[in-house]
Amino acid sequence: MEYSESKVGMIAIDTEYQRHRYTYRITKRVFDFIASLAGLILLSPVFLIIAIAIKTEDPRGPIFYSQVRIGRHQGKFRMYKFRSMVVNADTMLKKLLNKNEVNGAMFKIKSDPRVTRVGEFIRKYSLDELPQLLNVLLGQMSLVGPRPPLPREVDEYTEYDKQRLTVKPGCTGLWQVTVRNSVGFEEMARLDLNYINKRGVFFDLYILLKTVTVFVKPNGAY
Repeated sequence: MEYSESKVGMIAIDTEYQRHRYTYRITKRVFDFIASLAGLILLSPVFLIIAIAIKTEDPRGPIFYSQVRIGRHQGKFRMYKFRSMVVNADTMLKKLLNKNEVNGAMFKIKSDPRVTRVGEFIRKYSLDELPQLLNVLLGQMSLVGPRPPLPREVDEYTEYDKQRLTVKPGCTGLWQVTVRNSVGFEEMARLDLNYINKRGVFFDLYILLKTVTVFVKPNGAY
C-alpha cells in the first residue's frame, strides 16, 4: 500500500530505495558490530555493578530479563535488558492496562508499581537497556533505529504503522533522544518514519551523540 505525506502528517517510506542502500547498510552493520563488541567489553564493570545491585535488592530474582520483540520485516527475536521490575511483572500487566498514560499501541505509566528501587534508577538513566548491545552484536538490532515493539503492540498496528518494521529496530532513536515518553504512539511513529527517510551515517552519529547526553541528563525515561 502506498502512502504520501499529507496535511494530517502521514509519511511514506520508499522501501525500494531503503532496500538498495547497500553501502549505508553495510557501513551501519560493520559499525554496529565493532561498537557493540567494544561496548560490551568496556562497560563490563558497569554490568557487574548493576548485576550486584539487582541481586542485593532481590537475591532470588534473575539479573537479566528477556522478552520477545518484533524486528525487521516482522521477524521475532528475544531482546535482553537488565531486570528493572519484580519477577511477576508480566502477570501483573493485565491489571494495569487500564492505567496506560500514552495513546496508541504502547503501554507506559509513570508510577509503575512493578518497578523496583534499583529498576527505577537504571531506567531513569537508561542503563537497563545496555544488554541490548548483545542483540546488536548478533545482528537482531542496530544501535540506532525505531523502538522494537511487542507482538501485542504490532497486533494493533495499521498498515501505515507497519512501515516502522521495514528496518532493524534500535537501542536508541530519534524518539528516545527528543520527546521520549512525553508523547503517544502516533507521534513516536511519526518520528521513527522521519528517521527512516532521513537516516544516514551522519544522522546516526548525531543520534548516538544525543544519546550520550540523555545518559548524563535524562529526558523522561520511566
